[in-house]
Amino acid sequence: MFPEYRDLITHLKSHDPHFQRLFDEHNALDQKIANLEAHIEHGTSQEIETLKKEKLRLKDQLYVYLKKASAA
Repeated sequence: MFPEYRDLITHLKSHDPHFQRLFDEHNALDQKIANLEAHIEHGTSQEIETLKKEKLRLKDQLYVYLKKASAA
């Protein structure tokens, strides 16, 4: 995710608790979606869709955060 911000992501993960929380939430949702789609966990297609929308919302927040941090 966002390879152009790799160094900034590494820095923010270790120095910004809010960014770290958002990043961890995004990764946890990504794993949960993968498990549901692989039928490792049980879930409906509606649940998967809802999780995907939440993951996208978090990704958008992370991107805005990265853009602001890179401009500072």
